[in-house]
Amino acid sequence: MQVSIVSHREPEPLKFEAFERLALFVMSMEGVPDLTELSIALVDDDEMAHLNEQYRGIGEPTDVLSFGCDDPCPTLSDEPITLGDVVIAPAVAQKNASEAGHSVEHELNVLLIHGILHLLGYDHERADDANAMAAREAALLDAYSVG
Repeated sequence: MQVSIVSHREPEPLKFEAFERLALFVMSMEGVPDLTELSIALVDDDEMAHLNEQYRGIGEPTDVLSFGCDDPCPTLSDEPITLGDVVIAPAVAQKNASEAGHSVEHELNVLLIHGILHLLGYDHERADDANAMAAREAALLDAYSVG
């Protein structure tokens, strides 16, 4: 598995290695094939607001967006599968963490897990789906914290 992280913000206080480890852990726990690529982008509020408006019709920044590759992902047998992109706005995560009373690191980890689970087919449009997704997020975060 391969994880690429890009940042469109300065300065960058985040530890990319920790983010990469968590992404690899989640994909491994979810049974993602070894030949899979994931992209993570860290963006500022303006870019996130633009993406949120363009793809969801909501003209304000959100904390995380996921963009899966077209289905099916075109690949040759020896080429990696592109899972998709997870886009995170750290400034929104910081605000959310402050409101929830936990660390920014915890919030960013939850958002990364949430984004990856979206790429793997989880959703939260209905209450039962939201409960299943939240439970899986918590289980993955707990398992990662113990490991």
